[in-house]
Amino acid sequence: MKRSRYESYAYEGCPVEATLELFSGKGKGMILYHLLSGTVRFNELKRRLGTVTQRMLTKQLRELEAYGLIHREVYPEVPPKVEYSLTETGRTLEPILLALKDWGEEHALPTLLKEKRVVEFDES
Repeated sequence: MKRSRYESYAYEGCPVEATLELFSGKGKGMILYHLLSGTVRFNELKRRLGTVTQRMLTKQLRELEAYGLIHREVYPEVPPKVEYSLTETGRTLEPILLALKDWGEEHALPTLLKEKRVVEFDES
C-alpha cells in the first residue's frame, strides 16, 4: 500500500486532499469510472484502460480494495475468474466521478490539448 503524502489531515481543506489521495494514481480514476457501469472482469478492465500495464493495474486494484472502494471476487475455477465491482462506499463516489468527467471534458482536456500534452479521444 502506498504511503500517505501527509502525516496529518487535521487542517481545513485536508479532507479534500485525503479524498484525492485515495484515488490518485495511475489509472485509479479510470478504474473507478469504468466500475460505475457494474461488475467487470480483470482483462476487460485492462482492455478498457488501454495504457496501464497488468502490473500497474494489479497494484492500483489492490490499493482501491484496501481502501474499501472496490470489491474483488475470485471464482475457484480453471482458468481463474476474477471480477471487480464498487463497494457501497465506492458507489458514493459516482457523483464526484461524473462531475470530474464533465469538468475534465470542459476544462482539462482543452487546456491539455492546447499544450499538446494529450491526444484527443473518442468515447465510442
